[in-house]
Amino acid sequence: MSALLVVALAACGEAGSSGTEASDGSSSTASGTVCEPVAGDQLVVLEDDKHLQTVDNIIPAANAAAVADQPEVLELLDTVSAALDTDTLISLNKAVDVDRQTSSQVALQFVEDQGLGATSTPGTGTSLVVGAANFSESTTLAEIYAAVLRTAGYDVTVQTVDARETYLPALESGQLSVFPEYVGTLTEFLNKEINGPDAEPLASGDLDTTVAALRELGAEKGLTFGEPSSAQDQNAFAVTTAFAEEHDVSTLSELAEACPGGITLGAGPECPERAFCEPGLEETYGLDITNFVNLDVGGPLTKAALLQGEIVLGLVFSSDGQLG
Repeated sequence: MSALLVVALAACGEAGSSGTEASDGSSSTASGTVCEPVAGDQLVVLEDDKHLQTVDNIIPAANAAAVADQPEVLELLDTVSAALDTDTLISLNKAVDVDRQTSSQVALQFVEDQGLGATSTPGTGTSLVVGAANFSESTTLAEIYAAVLRTAGYDVTVQTVDARETYLPALESGQLSVFPEYVGTLTEFLNKEINGPDAEPLASGDLDTTVAALRELGAEKGLTFGEPSSAQDQNAFAVTTAFAEEHDVSTLSELAEACPGGITLGAGPECPERAFCEPGLEETYGLDITNFVNLDVGGPLTKAALLQGEIVLGLVFSSDGQLG
């Protein structure tokens, strides 16, 4: 993922909701520069250069028995992985969530544009069920998987299931054949199922290590996996482009260096207790969170607060369609 992801959104309000903003967007204290919010009309995601966040790359998950005699299934889905990166995922989400196209339309166009159609039909006579979780990104990815598999002759149905607690048993039992999954989230879900709720985390910021753990855990549940894409849907932290330009920051490390006196953070209510959020920003990056504003997780409240100059840093999702 690139260090800066840009979102063009209409801004409203003025910089520095406290009314104490210095002319350069910062003020001085005995502990160093306190960075005040700077309103703007675009957001950028700061690079997580010390890998605080767990990797959550898209990966094809499959019922091992369902694909045992059909190696072409994962081979075809690996071509999808190779064509996906985070910027592309943002574009796909934008087409559905912002431009209001259907996931099926977007999927067919993507498969055509990327030339992902099969050159033979080894799947003729074989039925598959591609699962999707109940949110647009998952549905679009499932439709892409289905479209590619159909070009190889497979008879494919897409089935939407509400939550991982429901769809994972269906994948393990073979009711679902394949599913677009997220490396880090699934690794920890299986880790807790297999090793208990207090198991040491196996997912990390290292993709290869996390995928290796996922494959091992999945084998115990009758699951197998294709290759991960470089596309990620993970937690990320954003500032306005105006703030980034004023302080010359593109990474979280640079933000900590530029604002040693502290910043205001906005996120969901669990952020002050979650290792990937406020505690992690303080411990991993040395950021001083002088004020926390209870908003939402990657939602409209957080993005609006950033754009209006009410917070410096906000928790968003790296594949948000509004980042395109």
